[in-house]
Amino acid sequence: MTGDQNPRHGLARTMSALARNLEAESSEEETLAGIVRSAVGTVPGVLSGGITQVHRRKVRARVPTEELVRLCDGAQQELGEGPCLDAIWEHETVLVDDFATETRWPRFAERAHRLGVSSLISFRLFVQQDTLGALNLYGGHDVRFGEESRLIGEIFAAHAALALSGAREQRQLGEAVASRDGIGQAKGLLMAQYGISGQRAFDLLVRASKEANIKLTEVAAWVVREHENPGGAPRPATGSDRPER
Repeated sequence: MTGDQNPRHGLARTMSALARNLEAESSEEETLAGIVRSAVGTVPGVLSGGITQVHRRKVRARVPTEELVRLCDGAQQELGEGPCLDAIWEHETVLVDDFATETRWPRFAERAHRLGVSSLISFRLFVQQDTLGALNLYGGHDVRFGEESRLIGEIFAAHAALALSGAREQRQLGEAVASRDGIGQAKGLLMAQYGISGQRAFDLLVRASKEANIKLTEVAAWVVREHENPGGAPRPATGSDRPER
């Protein structure tokens, strides 16, 4: 076997190209779609794939390569059982050789078999004690996923987990920056309007937040909107029209 024919060399080239492509992706959805497409094209025996996420027990199908994948996630949501859910909640990797004879999830196995699903391998997406979802790869008829498929799939699952974690951190950072900027802008407007210090302006925002029982960021957003469009929105309760100096 030559170097070019070695499966490990082929995988190395695939992962290298994937890393370069992911760097150029502009959104979380595009990044995840690129990972799934590469996994489907690389893991032996795989015909389709997607990512399952569960938030507050609600199943969400993401970047499915075909409608069958979405239908399977929907069936697991409806029935409350299935390999993708087990991968997320209990195991790191779940392997199904044949849904026609599968007994672990009898209702889902019957549904999957009727949909035409034969085999599946599902990898939990796991980053720093936080389960994010599962990468699910569907095989064709008579496909038996072996150790090679498991090992290669785990590499793609690791990429997907990091992409999800990075996207979440990016969103949280963006929200934090937006919150800080919004509160700072509201403070500046109150300081200019009432001739008070920055601390007094912040105290006024906090007081309004408590009395109106809404988030501080929402009070700040209202102050900014009211400045830009006076009378355009209901005013949160502040306890006093004019703060103490």
